[in-house]
Amino acid sequence: MAHPKRKTSKQRRDKRRTHLKATPSTLSVCPTTGETHLRHRAYWHEGKLYYKGQVYLEKDITA
Repeated sequence: MAHPKRKTSKQRRDKRRTHLKATPSTLSVCPTTGETHLRHRAYWHEGKLYYKGQVYLEKDITA
């Protein structure tokens, strides 16, 4: 079994353990569609890809 050569400091140990206290990601509501989505991410709504309240792509259903 491996043994550490040096003692791990309290600061370094606590930095590693901070992931357990992470807050959940923030959600936003689109002013155009009223859809809840992750901030700074594009999202699909009714076959259209929205980002910052604007349509970026439309899904082609005929293909």
